[in-house]
Amino acid sequence: MELKPGSRWKSAVCDTEVVVVRAVKDPAQLECGGHPMVAHNGEKPAGLAISPEFSAGTQPGKRFADEVSGLEILATKGGAGSLSIDGRAIGAKEAKKLPASD
Repeated sequence: MELKPGSRWKSAVCDTEVVVVRAVKDPAQLECGGHPMVAHNGEKPAGLAISPEFSAGTQPGKRFADEVSGLEILATKGGAGSLSIDGRAIGAKEAKKLPASD
């Protein structure tokens, strides 16, 4: 799976869709709901279900980042599955604090 900036992916098991913001250097497997994501224009495989350990959901409009690989993605559509890379959960990126304007 080539995760390059601007590439679009969709979950094989739920409605989640994402766009890659910052790519990884090494090959990696982007997953949602415990299953590999498919290219946005690709066909979803039949008969798959969300894994219980990856069922926390994905909120649209949130950025998700993996500190180990450097991958950063933006959820364009939410769903029931949670995101992971190579089986490792990806958490939502925290917003940067702005300086106080006293």
